Amino acid sequence: MTYCVADIDVLQCSPVSTDSPSARYEGLKLGITTLPAGFQKSPAHQPFRASTIYERDIEIPLRDGTVIRADVFRPEDSRDKVPALVSWSPYGKSGSGLFCLDIVPGRVGVPQSKLSGFESFEAPDPAEWTARGFAIVNVNSRGAFESQGDIRWFGTGEGRDGYDAIEHLATLPWCSGKIAMVGNSWLAIAQWFIAAERPPHLACIAPLEGCSDLYREVVCRGGVPFTPFTRFLAQYGIFGKSQQEDILGMLEKYPIMNEYWEDKRVRFEQISIPAYVLASYSSAIHTEPEYNHVFSDWPIPGTDYRTFYLAQDYSLLHSVPSNPATLSYQSNVPSLQMDSDSEELSFEYTFPTRNYVVGYSRAVLYMSRSEHDDMDVFVQLRKADSTSNVLQNINIPLKDLQMKTSEVESVNTNKYIGPTGILRASRRKVDLKLSKPHWPIHSHSQDEKVPPGEVVKLEIGIWPSGIVFEAGERLVFKVAGHQMTLAEFEPLRGGFKTGNKGRHVVHLGSEHPSHVFVPFVKI
Repeated sequence: MTYCVADIDVLQCSPVSTDSPSARYEGLKLGITTLPAGFQKSPAHQPFRASTIYERDIEIPLRDGTVIRADVFRPEDSRDKVPALVSWSPYGKSGSGLFCLDIVPGRVGVPQSKLSGFESFEAPDPAEWTARGFAIVNVNSRGAFESQGDIRWFGTGEGRDGYDAIEHLATLPWCSGKIAMVGNSWLAIAQWFIAAERPPHLACIAPLEGCSDLYREVVCRGGVPFTPFTRFLAQYGIFGKSQQEDILGMLEKYPIMNEYWEDKRVRFEQISIPAYVLASYSSAIHTEPEYNHVFSDWPIPGTDYRTFYLAQDYSLLHSVPSNPATLSYQSNVPSLQMDSDSEELSFEYTFPTRNYVVGYSRAVLYMSRSEHDDMDVFVQLRKADSTSNVLQNINIPLKDLQMKTSEVESVNTNKYIGPTGILRASRRKVDLKLSKPHWPIHSHSQDEKVPPGEVVKLEIGIWPSGIVFEAGERLVFKVAGHQMTLAEFEPLRGGFKTGNKGRHVVHLGSEHPSHVFVPFVKI
């Protein structure tokens, strides 16, 4: 069936067959089972703390006649109707699908004994929450597995589906009418769009690490097509029996911002319910952060944004260098995203005292090139010790990974190396209406190519972070022609492609004061 967004026909492609072994799928299984307290899926799994009624593959009707499927786990001994926690995704429910902690190096430090095996990926575990008096509802979204229809990638369409599901669940005899949504990544992103439709029985949401603008934050960050992870997800992680939205096909056909991509930008002004929003730049999932501070707002009130100017001797200065200069790098060298790629300019500043960097940074670079009409520019903030040894942060305690430092795989889930910013020079036009003083947002409404030899100003937002620098430690600012974060998975190394050719030139000095704004707070 043709699916349109703002009169734009949406391209479709095939999902992975549910018959694939990677689906870990046993087929449609209707029925109600009681899982007694102490029940274990296997001896290695966490037992249920309370006797739980398990309803499999219930039907949820949507407004267009489509029927989607869900599993419900609810406490058996509750005399009252119970509230529901809903998790929504196309990944597979209640232990099915490709995604599980077994495919992540070290299981991110979470042993199998901590989970029941009935949890959806990146969703609450029913073995824990039914004992707390909640029902857990794991939904396979439209088109996923046995759910009818074609799989949608976010936007208003998925939001309306969620509205219908919430309102149907609220009518079921066991439900108190109070429904919340919770989950991570896709499960978080979907919450934003569902909440924006304002289903009356949705009481609150808990989106954990979910973007709110699919174009600018995921598939085309900074105007650079960000394809490896999205392709992996579409080709290996989405299962169904019909079609799925071809998100990368749409990016190729519609590389400029239009109504289709605007539909995948959350309308926050439409959301009025409470939201418990979490995001991490590394991870505090498995242990308390070393520094735990509460602030009244974000960005942090009283943030002191300091300017560091790039100098020819690769230092960062508080004042503009008086003499003009240039530095350059080869923009199209191979990149494996293992924190060892070449052709990266690195500028350093040494702290005389302890400092706290918390929030958004922003780079302003004056750049040119002669061998191409565009530039994909990547920047990053790093922390180095007093000897200029650039550091990495292992996100998960080694005792939980059960590894030595040398054994921890250099992938993004395991290690954090610093916040990044990205911009394609032809997309340098800033949207003044959307931008904030601390965060430039680009319009992506047109391509403005770079004439040979012309110096252009690039304003590049750097994602937020929190870094403590001791006296003698160094702030490092890097510029390159390739992505500098670690790859999400080992098979994705080398998969990120840019449009770069030849050398990129960074201009310095009074006429072209390339610099970076860095946020400092007092703690």
